[in-house]
Amino acid sequence: MTAFRHDFHPTSLREYDIRGVVGKTLSSADAFAIGRCFGSIVTQAGGRKVAVGYDGRLSSPELEAQLVAGLVACGLEVARVGCGPTPMLYFALYELKADGAVMVTGSHNPPDYNGFKMMLGKKPFFGAQIQQIGTMAAAGDVVAEASGSSTQVDVSDAYIARMLKDYDGGERALNVVWDPGNGSGAEITRRLVAKLPGRHTVINGEIDGRFPNHHPDPTVLKNLEQIIAEVKKQGADLGIAFDGDADRIGAVDGEGNMLFGDQLLVVLARDVLKNYPGGTIIADVKASQVLFDEVAKAGGKPLMWKTGHSLIKAKMAETNSPLAGEMSGHIFFNDKWYGFDDAPYSALRLLGIIARASESLAEMRAALPQVINTPELRFDCPDERKFGVVQEVKERLAASGANVQDVDGVRVLTEDGWWLLRASNTQAVLVARAEAKSAEGLERLKALLAGQIEASGLQAPDFSGENAGH
Repeated sequence: MTAFRHDFHPTSLREYDIRGVVGKTLSSADAFAIGRCFGSIVTQAGGRKVAVGYDGRLSSPELEAQLVAGLVACGLEVARVGCGPTPMLYFALYELKADGAVMVTGSHNPPDYNGFKMMLGKKPFFGAQIQQIGTMAAAGDVVAEASGSSTQVDVSDAYIARMLKDYDGGERALNVVWDPGNGSGAEITRRLVAKLPGRHTVINGEIDGRFPNHHPDPTVLKNLEQIIAEVKKQGADLGIAFDGDADRIGAVDGEGNMLFGDQLLVVLARDVLKNYPGGTIIADVKASQVLFDEVAKAGGKPLMWKTGHSLIKAKMAETNSPLAGEMSGHIFFNDKWYGFDDAPYSALRLLGIIARASESLAEMRAALPQVINTPELRFDCPDERKFGVVQEVKERLAASGANVQDVDGVRVLTEDGWWLLRASNTQAVLVARAEAKSAEGLERLKALLAGQIEASGLQAPDFSGENAGH
């Protein structure tokens, strides 16, 4: 038996996943080590079966094979669900009654990136648990080598059938354009829409890890230009786009306007709250005040929480929330579904709402209170300094008697609106955002934010990016 020991690149072990540039900061040896260490954790917890999936990136099959080899070497039974969206793997965890799951995916990052998302039991595996994998690998602290097994299991039919069970739009025929962005959700999208009523056009519907048509991030307007053009050409009711592994959704109304994650959540929350009066709806600190106000107006209990899909999932389980979402397009349904972020399923629920409604998605968006906000501003700040800066700002604000929400960084409320400053959990950056009811108010908020950043000895971010009316 060969002794196992492995060192990861220091940048690859992140807060919510393991991620890096293939051939530089991430290798097939890393994949084997993840299998060996995560497999040991599953085994020590009494688990026997792990589900594994991978996305459409060119490097994913090799990384998946090495990951499986590491898991099998722990004596585990590995169910290989093949290439598909991340939420299909999460579904497989429930469907196959697995004790853990690992998805090989680079999510919405450029083609040369890849990574690993994990679940232990039915809970996200993140934070200190990911660091534990690094510690175990460096020490060679893994279970004795054993011979497990691996089998190919196709859950795609079951996944599609289970989603369709919750479609509640009746027979009204919608005209919908879909853009899975050549990501790993492409094939599932084509198969799903073939079974839905209405007219459906799928663009970029082939899985291609080079992402030849546009970058697979549906929260960036530039990446939606193609679908917006197609929606207008078709005179479609709406357009739906996914990121590279289909756990994040973007939407475009029939007039070609992008809906932000929080606007989408308003539409979904109003519907869900009909069955959950007083239910807790969770959104991250970057979401518009409009969302929190509209949830309250619809009879829900809005809860502002920390940014990060793993953190939101954990909070949902704790509060028994039926629905949660992030500005980044992660939408989590605990109502009828499993509480994980699933873009195809969220799309299905959105279509049901539109098909039953007397108004269009464009009319729903236009009826929301109109505010002006900056895009999300990210600016460099050393890892060892970023949390300290936020703490300094918080202390100065407390001394001045400002109205501060400090769930994740500082979100400061004024008569004009609000501004936010938080440290990124995944990069050496600070994240800032501001939202106001008027252009003048936004300028005042930006000045307050800039003043606080400069008081901590940093240069204020460039606010010259276009303001997003929203």
